[in-house]
Amino acid sequence: MSWLQSRFYQFSPLVHTGAEASSAADMVFITEDLIRRRAEHNNCEIFSLEEISLHQQDVERIQHLDKWCRELKILYLQNNLIPKIENVGRLKKLEYLNLALNNIEKIENLEGCESLQKLDLTVNFVGELSSVQSLKHNIHLRELYLVGNPCAQYEGYRKYVVATLPQLKVLNQ
Repeated sequence: MSWLQSRFYQFSPLVHTGAEASSAADMVFITEDLIRRRAEHNNCEIFSLEEISLHQQDVERIQHLDKWCRELKILYLQNNLIPKIENVGRLKKLEYLNLALNNIEKIENLEGCESLQKLDLTVNFVGELSSVQSLKHNIHLRELYLVGNPCAQYEGYRKYVVATLPQLKVLNQ
């Protein structure tokens, strides 16, 4: 485990137990109000929003974006507490998804993101290298960042990813 991962692990509420653990009452949700506040550059109009930054909000679950923000092309969700990639499959126009510095353990549920070109999963907990196969259907995917994940430590990791995803032009650069 890298220094950065160990620091992240140390302070992440999702990996603690007991008194330090976050309760359901403390959970931060993606709400319409949060999206509107972060969409000031678009006159707070969320339905035509093409880019939104929800980084460092302590968000614990991806939700509602696939219903309210169908035009999204760029989605920044880095440095949150997200354990699972979910509820983004209907974002057909999404080109860039940044989920760096979260608690993601598996690459999944991105098949519907038909326009996805860049996926950043830097410093997460992706240990299941075979989950990279779920990105085979993302034929426009050109950049993938997995630095700081347990799967990046496996022998033959680069060779496996490149063979599985021949459409990639950039892996961890």
